[in-house]
Amino acid sequence: MDQQLCQKTIAREATCSGIGVHSGQTVHLTVKPAPVNHGIQFVRTDLPDKPRIQARFNKIVDTSLATVIGNDGFIISTIEHLMAAFTGLCIDNALVEVSSYEMPIMDGSAGPFTRMLKSVGQQIQDAPRCYFIVRKPVELSEGDKFVGVYPAPHFRVSCSIDFNHPLIGIQDFSVVISGNNFEKQIADARTFGFLEEQEYMKRYGLGQGASLENVVVIDQDSILNKGGLRYPDEFVRHKLLDCIGDFSLLGLPILGHIVAKRSGHAFHHEFVKKFFLSKDAWQTKSFDGETDLAPFFGKQLAN
Repeated sequence: MDQQLCQKTIAREATCSGIGVHSGQTVHLTVKPAPVNHGIQFVRTDLPDKPRIQARFNKIVDTSLATVIGNDGFIISTIEHLMAAFTGLCIDNALVEVSSYEMPIMDGSAGPFTRMLKSVGQQIQDAPRCYFIVRKPVELSEGDKFVGVYPAPHFRVSCSIDFNHPLIGIQDFSVVISGNNFEKQIADARTFGFLEEQEYMKRYGLGQGASLENVVVIDQDSILNKGGLRYPDEFVRHKLLDCIGDFSLLGLPILGHIVAKRSGHAFHHEFVKKFFLSKDAWQTKSFDGETDLAPFFGKQLAN
């Protein structure tokens, strides 16, 4: 079997620590290898019996400030950046142990998680990956928000944003998630916020861990972070990163082209629910090799 079409886990344990962006508490994170068909599961090591939860869209309990999953009275918040790193590196199976209700924000991007996971290597597993093959378009719109997914021989994400701010405005970015594209073009794009919003949130007990070390902060006419932006269009790239993390909660990799316009965590969740129920628009399938892919995509094979 082509190794690119096999399930993967990490080769050995990976660890890091950081603060929760809202709680301000130090959080310890450990990612462990997991067997085939395990998927991504999270464990709260700080709670009795160390409860476990699958990273799936039907476990989402809040999307107001981040993507939050929960079950039986416990939650794990802000999982989207780590989930994007798993997707970008094609890691299907892992056990994530976290010592608090909130993931560490690190530098506000998926870069630290991506490099941590790469540093321990990957383990090719003796089982094929199963994909969501998009066969027909699925679309959802509400006001100026829009998300759609379309047939494609690879996983492409296109994202556009429109902020009434001179340093952001309208930005668009599109990328095929294959090879090193995620690591080079998306992973290091940081979350961002406006100075007046940061001050408001802290007054209400939120954003206690937010700082210029983990958020791109914008005032009326400037970027407050030393060194400025990592990419000229870092804002839309981070929104695209969030898309990747949120859509990973379908539980299987996608072969299709996602288009998101002015969307966010809550709207992504609504779309994922619609997509999952649109069973005439997709099928799940694993592949043994390129000859198995050909009937679906002709001469255009997945990257």
